[in-house]
Amino acid sequence: MDTPRVSLRPTMLSDLDFVVSVEQDAANRPFITPWERTQHEGAVRFPDFRHFIIEVGPESKRSGFVIFQGCRNPHGSVELKRIVLAPKGQGLGRACARLLKKLAFTQLHAHRFWLDVKALNTRALKLYASEGFVEEGRLRESVRVNIEGADGYDSLIVMSMLDREYQARVALGEEQGG
Repeated sequence: MDTPRVSLRPTMLSDLDFVVSVEQDAANRPFITPWERTQHEGAVRFPDFRHFIIEVGPESKRSGFVIFQGCRNPHGSVELKRIVLAPKGQGLGRACARLLKKLAFTQLHAHRFWLDVKALNTRALKLYASEGFVEEGRLRESVRVNIEGADGYDSLIVMSMLDREYQARVALGEEQGG
């Protein structure tokens, strides 16, 4: 499968209806904890965050969004707070992961780029592991989930990549397409 061309642009307040609709999509809700619109507005405006719209293809079609947090962290620990994609199964996740790693390490000068992911999100876990993220630990049953009427808890898996690990992947040619 050809890697789709993805790009990022800063989220505008006029994009927030799109952002909220992507979060509310039934295909995404089990894997995230949706925010209120005002939380997204704060992330767009607050300097420690970077809030981006993911655009795909030559027509720059809005296909999701991403939020970084800790962009001013004095320890160089930048969090991938959220990534939500509208279309599934088109290779966008991998293309985005590579683009986001490049941004974190080359523009934000991260020492450590980290994320947490719900244990039930096996697709994302497999992607992040294949993209070089290392599991650091689990926050057992730390988030409440309600899926198709079933109420319970899920664990969060914390994963990260260090700048030297990213540079090794670049040197080995494992970061093409980002």
